[in-house]
Amino acid sequence: MSATICLFAWLAAQPVMADAARPVSPVAETIDRVQPKIVKLYGAGGYRGMEAYQSGMLISPDGHILTVWSYVLDTDYITAVLGDGRKFEAKLLGADPRLEVAVLKIDATELPHFEMRQAVELAAGTRVLAFSNLFGVATGSEPASVQHGIVSVVTRLEARRGVFETPYHGPVYVLDTATNNPGAAGGALVTRGGRLAAMLGKELRNSLNNTWLNYAVPIGQLRQSVDQIRTGKFIARSDDSAQQKPERPLELSMLGIVLLPDVLERTPPYVDHVEPGSAAARVGIKPDDLVLMANDRLIQSCRALCAEFEFIDREDRVKLTVLRGRELLEFTLQPTADNQL
Repeated sequence: MSATICLFAWLAAQPVMADAARPVSPVAETIDRVQPKIVKLYGAGGYRGMEAYQSGMLISPDGHILTVWSYVLDTDYITAVLGDGRKFEAKLLGADPRLEVAVLKIDATELPHFEMRQAVELAAGTRVLAFSNLFGVATGSEPASVQHGIVSVVTRLEARRGVFETPYHGPVYVLDTATNNPGAAGGALVTRGGRLAAMLGKELRNSLNNTWLNYAVPIGQLRQSVDQIRTGKFIARSDDSAQQKPERPLELSMLGIVLLPDVLERTPPYVDHVEPGSAAARVGIKPDDLVLMANDRLIQSCRALCAEFEFIDREDRVKLTVLRGRELLEFTLQPTADNQL
């Protein structure tokens, strides 16, 4: 852990002194205001011993949490720890894999939070503070780590395809501080005055020179998707959905898609086989594609995908969003007449 992280984590834990003999640092005041808005998240560890934690930030007084969409959230048991040490079970409200953004919800009210609509844009050279639970050093009421840095450059990840493998291809703030560490993703990037500017991105390694990219995604790029999630888009269908099912629902076999065997509680919906000449084959779906969304509904397992198809009429088209490697692709399919019989 760098000396910078330790210094600011220590500063955040100190009480704010208001006496004239010891004036309060503006940075210390900012840290004191922002810390209660940062959330430590714990969930699935993934494969190969991957870290089971990441960061988030409160974006409403009623417990909405903004974070990154990652394997950590691929579980029914997500724990959110607030700055005061309170622990809540967090529910995944929805996610937009195209932006790698997710919104969680906890059952709490009157919480300190960021107002996304008041987020600011940054220019190169702006001095910033990055709040996160990198390395998982905070588990309860301990303060999140804070790093001081500068926005080195404002650029687009789109120009780096084939170098940095990520489904997000848009504007980013490249930082001169080492935010690209386990657990930091989903943290908040703020100005020295405490105004929200961006969300810390996931770990990205340069495939050409093996270096890491420290970056954050501007809140302005995420706001629309977050608003859509909160109003019902990009969400997983609930078990008690009241929507009426069609008399003749669509089935995966009608599209020529065969998934991996469903042997786990939450088997990822990977395509195992595509029937030659089928609707899936015609549009270019391939084995090993991972289905993330069906008609903008978030899909987290083979069972969820099959259940979602029960609400789609076999006469209707279906849009599938799949992950191929680190590239997101969208396909619109309709079964052939023969397969509808």
